[in-house]
Amino acid sequence: MSKPLWIPSQERIQKSNFTRYFSFLKKEYQLEFNSHSYAELYQWSIEDIPTFWESIWKFCEIKATSYQKVMGVSKMPGTDWFLGSELNFAEHLLRYQDDKLALIALGENRSSQKISYRELYLKVAQCAAALKACGVKTGDRVVAFIPNIPEAVIGMLATSSLGAIWSSCSPDFGIKGILDRFSQIKPKILFTANGYSYNGKIYDSLERVSEIIKEIPSIEKVVVIPYVNRDISLFGAPGAIEWDNFLNNKATTIEFKKLPFNHPLYIMYSSGTTGVPKCIVHGQGGTLLQHLKELILHTDLKREDKICYITTCGWMMWNWLISSLAVGATVILTEGSATYPDIKTRWKKIEEEEITVFGTSPKFISLCMTEHFFPKDIANLSSLKTLLSTGSPLSAEQFEWVYDHVKKDLQLSSISGGTDIISCFMLGNPLLPIYREEIQCRGLGMKVEAFDGELVCTAPFPSMPIYFWDDSDQQKYLDSYFRKFKNVWCHGDYIKITKQGGVIVYGRSDATLKPGGVRIGTAEIYRQVETIPEIKDSIVVGQQWQGDIRVILFIVLKEGQKLTDALLIKIKKVIREGASPRHIPAKIIEVKDIPYTISGKKVELAVRHIIHGEGVKNKDALINPDSLEFFKNLKELEN
Repeated sequence: MSKPLWIPSQERIQKSNFTRYFSFLKKEYQLEFNSHSYAELYQWSIEDIPTFWESIWKFCEIKATSYQKVMGVSKMPGTDWFLGSELNFAEHLLRYQDDKLALIALGENRSSQKISYRELYLKVAQCAAALKACGVKTGDRVVAFIPNIPEAVIGMLATSSLGAIWSSCSPDFGIKGILDRFSQIKPKILFTANGYSYNGKIYDSLERVSEIIKEIPSIEKVVVIPYVNRDISLFGAPGAIEWDNFLNNKATTIEFKKLPFNHPLYIMYSSGTTGVPKCIVHGQGGTLLQHLKELILHTDLKREDKICYITTCGWMMWNWLISSLAVGATVILTEGSATYPDIKTRWKKIEEEEITVFGTSPKFISLCMTEHFFPKDIANLSSLKTLLSTGSPLSAEQFEWVYDHVKKDLQLSSISGGTDIISCFMLGNPLLPIYREEIQCRGLGMKVEAFDGELVCTAPFPSMPIYFWDDSDQQKYLDSYFRKFKNVWCHGDYIKITKQGGVIVYGRSDATLKPGGVRIGTAEIYRQVETIPEIKDSIVVGQQWQGDIRVILFIVLKEGQKLTDALLIKIKKVIREGASPRHIPAKIIEVKDIPYTISGKKVELAVRHIIHGEGVKNKDALINPDSLEFFKNLKELEN
């Protein structure tokens, strides 16, 4: 066993929420764990699942009607939780109504905004009343095409207070990417900013919105947030109204709609690897319980904390971050590029805003490493107690760099889960030491195991999707997680559970790409490339590169075509406008042929193995195995 990089002090352990939770379990359930052992606590949480989740319900002070039973028949999928109870998600995130800051919004070219819990409650009340006046009711869909700004939080809370369903995408998505998502769920209301900023440049959003509403006739009203100085009358959309004019300024209270535990709260989206993205529906109760467990216990979040995560509204980490309001902490919203005006900015903001919990990705840490500067030398990071990282595994070198150049006394919490569960399977722990490459522990109540290296979960948990949209026979749901092992959730990651109970993640076991920690699917790129007449065929894979994944697009050109600079620019432009900037490949390389299976499927995994110098075990499954020779020893992949 290697030497720990960090060991929590006894003072920190004693002041942790975990210590308070141990005392709660002793008082309420007469449960004692040897020296507050996390290993023993974890084992109990996966053996007595109903009692464990009931304890979280009580410890986190869930406000709901009484339940008859914590857990129905244990099955996956389909376990019922807290049968008979009714609650409202938004009510928990708005349980505080005082003058403490709820939100601090930081933008690239905008002044910071500060909103107290009292002000947030009032804005949500005004927005909820306006939505209700528009006829929004339980089960309706409200969507947002929006930067990570306060109006996104207000809109989400207002939507869920009524029992409607929220779904959002970041504004850098192209028209096709948005339509692939929102058109499936037929929303009634669309929130949008009239533009957004990225890397110092202002982009218009309303042209794309004009096209979107033409293709989604269910949208009855478009609420426009004035991000840039532009008259929304130029927008010309029927039902368009500016944010301030939309709000009902007379409303001062919220009537929270009490709904069943499994009432739908969010619609998230799969990466779109095998076609249009799947619409994953998450319930209010499971999302609330999981997020509170992870924030209060594993992240040790408290009311006095300020928490920030670099995320967009299209990533589940946004949903996770906003749940911090239920703890009463101050949430720092950031939008735009993480490296604007330079990569030192985010570290300086930690000092300026006195952030205590800061979340980012391995890609950001890798960029900092290549810039050869030391955060501890450019900013006072005394407020920072926890650094979160997710999106892809942290390398041993990144672990060491953080402790050498950020802060010695710091909980580096690498966390891993996903959109599929809107939470984590493995994450941090303020009670435990930190070792290179390892996520500290498996989450309480999450019976995570490794079947031949495959990450599986062998017992139900409340934040499993309640269903997929438009999947009445559950076939999409079952195919996504239960095809490989019957009645066992298979997540698609390769992992190792270490002797000390930590977890090492080696990466995805499927074709999903995650450059910079953002999940994208190959199908979303293919759909754009197929519209380019010069290209005959293509295949896209992820290459491990400098501690991250970069997207590589291989193309076969039609006869007589050449891969000129003009064609390269055209390919990138089509992908940017049809999907998003994140979908643009790092490299576009010409090859002579693309490998296919006998059944006619592109073999991305085989190409990925080849470019990483690994063998392909089953070439007999290919109709053209000689095509793999084109992907060997490519000079273009060396830089």
